[in-house]
Amino acid sequence: MQNQPKQVFPPQHQDTQPGTESAMNPAPVYDNPAYRPANKLQGKTALITGGDSGIGRAVALAFAKEGANVAIAYLNEDSDADETVALIQAIGGNAVKFRTDLKCENSAAEAVKFAADSFGGLDILVNNAAVQYPQNSIADISREQLAHTFESNIYSYFWATKAALPHLKSGSAIINTTSVVAFKGSPRLIDYSATKGAIVSFTRAMAMSLVKQGGRVNAVAPGPVWTPLIVSSFSAEEAAVFGSDSPMGRAAQPYELAPVYVFLANDDSSNITGQMFHVNSGEIV
Repeated sequence: MQNQPKQVFPPQHQDTQPGTESAMNPAPVYDNPAYRPANKLQGKTALITGGDSGIGRAVALAFAKEGANVAIAYLNEDSDADETVALIQAIGGNAVKFRTDLKCENSAAEAVKFAADSFGGLDILVNNAAVQYPQNSIADISREQLAHTFESNIYSYFWATKAALPHLKSGSAIINTTSVVAFKGSPRLIDYSATKGAIVSFTRAMAMSLVKQGGRVNAVAPGPVWTPLIVSSFSAEEAAVFGSDSPMGRAAQPYELAPVYVFLANDDSSNITGQMFHVNSGEIV
């Protein structure tokens, strides 16, 4: 799976965010068959928000290969969620799904409780769900869009983390998905960039808050990744050349990010907290 070629995607667009993976052409590559697990998460339980597709699906499958019980929380993409659960079960793993709107504090708490109740505890929280709505100017960003983007992208992380804390023990891990745009900005994703910057600060503050209790909090900052969010937020023409302006000349596939989440979830990273891990097709930020 090495040396991925530069790629131009067929023009495509989906009208509703966060999009459906099963309708993408080509489908994102969520699994690396050459990956060799080592039971690094054996007996652990993980909750992954936005775990039905994209980066979340790749992380869910990698965690399951490493022995974790996996719960995925998702908005409304039932077919994608069903497929992710089926993929994990097909390799002998344990997986459950929870359909919810994580913008609401009570709903996030219910998702956490469902994960913990399903497997008798919770050890890993991956905050990954997000939306983005490109606009040509800040003048085009309505109050409603701004509120929706912040509630989806950072409030949901706050609520899920708050609900998870009573379940997490020393050695537990929280992993947040931020973005390259938190560091370099994006002129058409001003509100999205602001939420991803907030996630950086949230990660660092939570790392300081939990360090004495033995909890670790880190973040992954992806660059362009071929996921449903891309085809549901950009035009068909933009999707066709997505990632081609990166130093590597291509978007990442979701499976390329999954090992970083595995590393941050297990004891290999026991001396790491409050850090950002950049997997971004060669962007220097």
